[in-house]
Amino acid sequence: MSTSDRITGVLSPVVTPFKPDLSPDPERFARQCRWLLSQNVGLAVFGTNSEANSLSTEEKIELLDRLVNAGVDPSRMMPGTGCCALSDSVRLTAHAMKLGCGGVLMLPPFYYKGVPDDGLFRNFAEVIERVGDRRLRIYLYHIPPVSQAGAKDSSGDWNNTKAYLDNFAKAGFDVFPGSETFLLQGLRHGGVGCISATANVNPAAIARLFATWQSADADAQQERLNTIRGIFAKYPMIPALKGAIAHYGGEASWATVRPPLVELTATQQASLVADLDKAGFTMPGLRS
Repeated sequence: MSTSDRITGVLSPVVTPFKPDLSPDPERFARQCRWLLSQNVGLAVFGTNSEANSLSTEEKIELLDRLVNAGVDPSRMMPGTGCCALSDSVRLTAHAMKLGCGGVLMLPPFYYKGVPDDGLFRNFAEVIERVGDRRLRIYLYHIPPVSQAGAKDSSGDWNNTKAYLDNFAKAGFDVFPGSETFLLQGLRHGGVGCISATANVNPAAIARLFATWQSADADAQQERLNTIRGIFAKYPMIPALKGAIAHYGGEASWATVRPPLVELTATQQASLVADLDKAGFTMPGLRS
């Protein structure tokens, strides 16, 4: 894979819509992905905020197929393919490559804790060997509370992100901070974008900072992004993201989450919307 094929920019770990019976809704999923692409962000489908670990391998494969069949450009996708079972990771990764996805975001097998570095290396090496596709570009997912490995860096610690950048960015190791809170700092230190939960709901503003990070108002843009991120951080993140899409998109069913997650309470939903409205937040183009 050439350097020009690298995925850079802002990516959204796309939230997954569910029907009343809790099965995935591929039509609404495709509409949401097309809207996100129109806002200049890429698609990290089956990321943390996608409720990925509540989806089966078969459901993920079907959703990927339905996205591509709906005209969503697979080169703009970085699906999460890391699973506890090696065979599932291989199957998902191979399917993503077959469809032409630009890369894959891969958790290590996170169930077992305290495994040696050699074990983690063997896991990723087995996936690479078994997939056997020279186009494969793996983005490792560092999320300490879950994976205990390292990169999308969701540690929430700027010093940790900066260490990645200082040690690896110049060697061509692409680093995506796991929140737009660190987008400007990351870009100034050699980062290539961010993969952020709130790119689901505030994509255009985050993408604008990525595109104009060297402009005079970049710090002001970052402060604005931090304000919106702070509002969502007051609530359980996945239900809050879905609650915002439900409200601003006019589709109440978007609020549905799979157990063990629960939707925002009516009081939480009203408070979230009030906070966002007070901040002048909108999601232009979502209603169509």
